Amino acid sequence: MNVFALVGRAVLTFLAEVGALSRFTLQAVRACFTPPFYLRLIGQQMLRIGYFSLPVVGLTAFFTGGVLALQIFIGGSRFNAEGFVANIVAIGITRELGPVIAGLMVAGRVSAAIAAEIGTMRVTEQIDALVTLSTNPFKYLMAPRIIAAVISMPILVLIADIIGIFGGFVVGTQSLGFNPLVYIGNTVDFIEVSDVTSGLIKSAVFGFIIALMGCYSGYRSMGGAQGVGRATTNAVVTSSILILAANYLMTSIFFTS
Repeated sequence: MNVFALVGRAVLTFLAEVGALSRFTLQAVRACFTPPFYLRLIGQQMLRIGYFSLPVVGLTAFFTGGVLALQIFIGGSRFNAEGFVANIVAIGITRELGPVIAGLMVAGRVSAAIAAEIGTMRVTEQIDALVTLSTNPFKYLMAPRIIAAVISMPILVLIADIIGIFGGFVVGTQSLGFNPLVYIGNTVDFIEVSDVTSGLIKSAVFGFIIALMGCYSGYRSMGGAQGVGRATTNAVVTSSILILAANYLMTSIFFTS
């Protein structure tokens, strides 16, 4: 009976967490579409989420594109298919690797920061102080971060796509002996608008997940510094898992008949 009690307790805890997250998501989304809108806070968060994340995302995308080109060349040489390096790098970066790598990098950097910031405000009762001043914490804290993440992530991923394809171009032309003009021609001829737009749609969803989980984990933190530490860890882990799960779902919707 102890085993059944443990399983039942785990199931009830999971369902309670899902219900709390669903309720929090509805409140946060409602706050994003109802005035007032704190434009200055949204601009600040766009700088923090998008601009300050550009170096790490750009470097990651560059080396990912280079490694992808090298691996495709090595694997394709077994079947005399080395000429498809440019094509596969372009489609792999724009459809999958660009959005996913950028999402995971931003999740590790931004989601933890959001959870730590809001979690500190929660345990020091600053959020309660906002409520006593008739300021809706969802409007003032959650909505600017979610809006900024949804806007910033597609821009960030578009830049990452360009840098990632450029990384493949550098490796392909400098290390693998491809003609630069032929490589660029293959990339331009093969890539389609739907490949890029699907990645940008994914990135917007990833931005929403990153900001939402950071806000949710921080808002529900308790127990002082240790609680804030747990909140940051939970924010990164849950946002990363949800990004991978959402990527699979959206890929199956976009590219399967």
